[in-house]
Amino acid sequence: MTAQQLPASTSATAIQSPRQPIALLVSLLMTAALASYLYTVQDSHASLVMLLGAALGVALYHASFGFTTAWRTLVVTGRGRALRAQMLMLAVAVCLFFPTLAAGELFGQNVIGFVRPLSISVLVGAFIFGIGMQIGNGCASGNLYHAGGGQLRALPGMAGFAAGALWATRDYEWWTTQPSLAPVNLIELLGTGPAIALNLLVFAAIALLTRVVEKRRHGDLEADDAGQGQPWSRRLLRGPWPFIWGAVALALLNFATLALIGRPWAVALGYPLWGAKAAEALNLGLDIDFWGYWLLPGRDTALMGSILEDSASLMNIGVILGALVAATLAGRFSLSWRMPLMQWLAALLGGVMLGYGATIAFGCNIGAYFGGIASGSLHGWLWLVAAFAGSFVGTWLRPLFGMSRG
Repeated sequence: MTAQQLPASTSATAIQSPRQPIALLVSLLMTAALASYLYTVQDSHASLVMLLGAALGVALYHASFGFTTAWRTLVVTGRGRALRAQMLMLAVAVCLFFPTLAAGELFGQNVIGFVRPLSISVLVGAFIFGIGMQIGNGCASGNLYHAGGGQLRALPGMAGFAAGALWATRDYEWWTTQPSLAPVNLIELLGTGPAIALNLLVFAAIALLTRVVEKRRHGDLEADDAGQGQPWSRRLLRGPWPFIWGAVALALLNFATLALIGRPWAVALGYPLWGAKAAEALNLGLDIDFWGYWLLPGRDTALMGSILEDSASLMNIGVILGALVAATLAGRFSLSWRMPLMQWLAALLGGVMLGYGATIAFGCNIGAYFGGIASGSLHGWLWLVAAFAGSFVGTWLRPLFGMSRG
């Protein structure tokens, strides 16, 4: 799988920086300035949260680690290298998360996982999200690191995500009344060891299935040789990374998030707040304060405070800055914005679907899929099945918006 790029057919204009070292210096200064500001007006914890997001942005960019293209590539071409990397990421994560969540604390920090109900809202929301990620050509984390790398074409997807997420907060209370089964926590149900073993077996089975499919269609397996031939230190700093590096890095950084914040990494959690703040700034006259979503613990205080006081938002901003640093380190930073009108509309529509789906499904590909499975919650697997089905549908809808299926 290549980077989670916007279509090759897109007519793009790129402004290449003639002085990449200057661009690198600017990106580092921007990151350091925000970290310093957060340390001054809040505390060191806020600064560390943002910097952790930046580390995630570097990993996402250097490994071109996405979910949208990975799933589409498997459906269209049968190549499963990227999905196998996701299984490795999950395998490392459950080995780290399950014992820690069973203990309930890490380095004195109370920790909780994302354990959610098996509900209609998860099924419907994940399915909508899956369609949106293919139409919009990006997922929650993908849009962030693409924007950081200079692909301004990701911005309509992000704007749509915030609008869709805000819309979903209005309907959130209704979705909670729909049919639902109680949450299933595999760590509590089976015990830590058996739960890890079961998950590893499922990951291995999925990885093996992708190998079988790929060999039948192509006769061989696609090599994961990004950056091969370069010294490992240069590859680490400037990229590109093999998928395996990205998989391990994301699992470790998600575990660091658990240690720092007390919960797994969540991207979609920041978007409803961004939508609400935008609605307030535009004076749209919405009674957001009285919507059920904003009466949930933690969401009420987030709505009253600044975006820079919200940990999910801080990490999202950090991802953008980290991708900017990574792009300038790699010497590949450029500003790209031009594409056909239909693809702008597709990005906006896909973003709305992403935001709405993620909010009613208790998260996106990061919070529900990655975080849910790493938390031992069965809803993470339900989300994966529904989102993959939606992604399949979305893949075949792409030509309606002038995009190839591949």
